[in-house]
This record gives sequence, C-alpha cells and structure tokens, in this order.
Amino acid sequence: MGNSIINKVFTTRQQVTNLSKEEAEIRIIIKYWIRKSNIKLGWIQEFDKFIANYAAKLLMIDTFCLSSKLLKTLTGHKPAVMSIDYSTFDNNELLCSGSENGIVCVWNIENNKQIESFHRHSDYTYVKFSQYHYHNNNRIVICSSSWDNTIIFWDVKDNQQLQILNERTGNIEFSSFSGGRYLCSASGENIRLWDVETYKSSHVFNGHKGNVDCVNISPLQSNNNNNIGVIGGNGYTICSGSYDTTIRMWDIETNKQFMIFDGHRFSVKSVKYGSNELVNTILSGSDDNSIRLWDIRSGRQIQIFNKHLNVVSVVEYSPFMVNNDEINCYSNVICSGSWDNTIRFWDIRSNKNQLHMITGDTEDVGIFCLKFVLLKKKDNNAQTRLKLYFGSYGGNIRVWG
Repeated sequence: MGNSIINKVFTTRQQVTNLSKEEAEIRIIIKYWIRKSNIKLGWIQEFDKFIANYAAKLLMIDTFCLSSKLLKTLTGHKPAVMSIDYSTFDNNELLCSGSENGIVCVWNIENNKQIESFHRHSDYTYVKFSQYHYHNNNRIVICSSSWDNTIIFWDVKDNQQLQILNERTGNIEFSSFSGGRYLCSASGENIRLWDVETYKSSHVFNGHKGNVDCVNISPLQSNNNNNIGVIGGNGYTICSGSYDTTIRMWDIETNKQFMIFDGHRFSVKSVKYGSNELVNTILSGSDDNSIRLWDIRSGRQIQIFNKHLNVVSVVEYSPFMVNNDEINCYSNVICSGSWDNTIRFWDIRSNKNQLHMITGDTEDVGIFCLKFVLLKKKDNNAQTRLKLYFGSYGGNIRVWG
C-alpha cells in the first residue's frame, strides 16, 4: 500500500468502536481490500458470511430507528424521575431510580417489577449502584444523593440504611478507578470527593461561581494500574457543569482546576466524558437548549447541536454507529434528552440533521434521564439485547428497544 492508503487505514481504525483490536483490524483490511480490488460482495458465499459476521457486531442506528418501539412502562414514581442507574450482581439485573419527592426505587429488569423502595429523602434525589460495596463486602448497595443535604447508602437485600453523610449535594458519580472506592458529588458551588471505605471527605474542588449541577469522572484507563489504594498519579480527572454556564476540569492528584470550557449561555445540566477513540472529548447539555462537544486537548468546542425546544437535561454517548457517507466510514452517535419531551440522536461528526427522534408520551411531559442497557440474554444479537430506559417528569420509566 502507498502512504495515502496507510494514512486512511490509520484514520478509519480510530473511528471503529465496540470491537476488539483484532476484529477492528480485520474490518479495516477487508474494507480497503474490497476498495482496491473492486470486489463485489457476495462473489463467494463464505466470504459473504464472513462479512456479515463482523457487520453484526456493530450496533447501527438505522436498525434501531426502523425496529425500536416502546416495550414497557415502569410505574411507581410521582412526580419526576430524576435519575436512573443499572447494574448486574451475579445473575441479577437491577435498575434503581430516584425521584423529585425523594423516593428511591429498585427494579428487577427481568420481569420489570419493583422489588424495593426507600423513603428517607425529602427532595430531588439522584442514585447510583456501588460496585465497591459489592466486590468488597458482597452487598448490593445504592448510593442516593439529595437536595435535602444528605447522601445515604442503602443495603438493598436487608432493606436498611448503611450510612448517612450530611452534605449539601446533588448529582453524583463513582470513580472508574480503585473499584469505585471514591464518590464524586456536586456540593453547592464545590465538588467533593468521598472515600467510600471510610465515608470521609478526601478532596474538595472549588472555583465555580454558581451551584454545580452535574459531575463526571474520566473513564477507566487500560494502560495504568487502576486498583490503586490511594488517589493520584494516574491522570484521572473530574469535569463539572455549573449554573455559572461553564464546564471545568479538575486534576484529582493535584486537587486543582486546569481547564475551563466556556460557550453555553445558561446553566450546564449534564456532562459526560467520551471513551475509547473519543476519550479526548466531553459532551454537555444545557438550559440554553443546546448540546455541545468539546475537545479536551485544545480546550475548544468541536460541534454544537441545536434542535431541542427546551432545556437539555441529559446527554450520552450512545453505543450506536452511523455510516457517514460524507467521510465514507462509520461515525459515532450521541443522544440527548430534553424537557421538550424528546430524545434525539446525532452524528457526532455532523450537526446538519438529527438522525432520529423519540417522542415521549403526553403524560411524560419531559425527559429527565436516560440509560442504555445491554441485557444479559442468551441471544448473541446485541441489537435485540440493547434497551433504552428513560425517566420522565410525569414519573414513568419507559423501556424502548
């Protein structure tokens, strides 16, 4: 191959996601072999099956758009569902949810039944499963964080409160490193990092000029020892969005702010780090109705997506890919949920048109949270196992797939 072909191969390699390194390389080789040799697919039956086998491993947004529908509705919350999370514990698949009135619910994904609820909070509540408690103490534990100035750890099996922390707080996120030992919380104008082992505050990050509305911790790094017993030395960071309209990044090791993204006109409601080939990006949603994509290396905005008619309450890097004809390769798909009662899907490389839109039921009023879940079914087809759960202002949790 000439240098131009090699360069194209290298570029395309970075754009293929959700595949192992070996599978990605095979896809790239096949793609450029066909292009250079002008081979038409189907010329050999075995070769056609070979192509189909690897194509099936990609989750394509087109297939989701054509076949997806509302499958189930989980009822139990009144009013708004503020937060949902999913996890597996042995063979159990569970969903937890937190609501505007402080109730925390636990759901069995297999039969979509509510199996537990906790009623200690009295205000907006956000939830996360704790992997640290499960792997170290063999306990299924939910952490709930509320505007009532408390963080509570709940033992699901024993239906009891394990620990309560008194802190003005909101959105929360567990660390990707150290087995989830550290909990990050939005605490007024600050961000606080807690040691779950001791239930003590270990770091406080300050610099925002308004209340912090959302936080996220950088994803697990494959080239480092992630089972560290102390924080620091591994390059992990926190990003936060605030009422001051900025997104800020913080170095966990030095406890210092090192980058500010300025572009949103109103409060930032949701921030998410990218992973894999998108690890150097951050996605954000705002009260200004926009979704923005940021480049961590340059500190600049890459894209802006403007179609929502109300507050963008949640953003997410979806597991889907789209065949982008403009660049002749696959492109990642992001999605956003809004108070305008829609979930919209976007090609990360193009802000020209949205790819797909899901409209909530009239009684949903608006979308507050969402989660992609790949169920543990025996079916090897990831496309049929993938479900989208989203919570609404109306109090329902919808299952789409």
